[in-house]
Amino acid sequence: MAYGLLNGKRGIISGALDEKSIAWKVALKAKEEGATFTLTNAPIAMRMGAIKQLAEQCDAEIIPADATSVEDLENLFTKSQEVLGGKVDFVLHSIGMSPNIRKGKAYTDLNYDWFKQSIDISALSFHKMMQTAYKLDAISAGGSIVALTYMAAQRTFPFYTDMADAKAILESIARSFGYRYGKYRQVRVNTVSQSPTPTTAGGGIGGFDKFYDFADKTAPLGNANADQCADYVVTLFSDLTKMVTMQNLYHDGGFSMTGISEEVMELIHKD
Repeated sequence: MAYGLLNGKRGIISGALDEKSIAWKVALKAKEEGATFTLTNAPIAMRMGAIKQLAEQCDAEIIPADATSVEDLENLFTKSQEVLGGKVDFVLHSIGMSPNIRKGKAYTDLNYDWFKQSIDISALSFHKMMQTAYKLDAISAGGSIVALTYMAAQRTFPFYTDMADAKAILESIARSFGYRYGKYRQVRVNTVSQSPTPTTAGGGIGGFDKFYDFADKTAPLGNANADQCADYVVTLFSDLTKMVTMQNLYHDGGFSMTGISEEVMELIHKD
């Protein structure tokens, strides 16, 4: 059921790879709620994914951009305004990648050049995106910027290795830039800490399937899925959350507030 929450709003959605992606679900939900937007991803990710199919479904133009390149981001925001007919009202940052995780490097044996890439792609790209928009004055007053994160930024999950550090930086950037963007244009900046979600990217993390089951048994509401995350993100894009900014918002069925569940205790007892 659509509520028209984004009627008349324009945006940019990054990171949609395939129909498992949270960004893909956000795009579909934003379209359903009345928004128009451009889609963007790195050229290499676009070759791996199916973003053209999403663009057809959403009647959206694709603007390729490497989020670590300020030049690409300048083109993204400039061209998006031309395509959409004005400043954008919302931006989704759904970008993250760790070469160390992809290549199976332990946290105690990181390749530091790859670590720098993890930080640049997964965290600094968020600052670059906002700084570019800020300098171009590309986001409307009262607009909303949302980045996807994970609670490994606060609590240790061994399998998340250097991505945990990247997410911690991402969340800090949201607070620091959120203050400045709020003073400048009343633009809100928030991060959403989502349940473990079986996306293509998540599937590359060792032990993910076991942790997914653990989180599902721990959270009183169970794991939140990608469609539910899209619903939540859309509310943050909407005018219903005008006074919410600089927050890390947990969307995880209560996992982040639960020490241990009866189901997990029963599993331990069986062992």
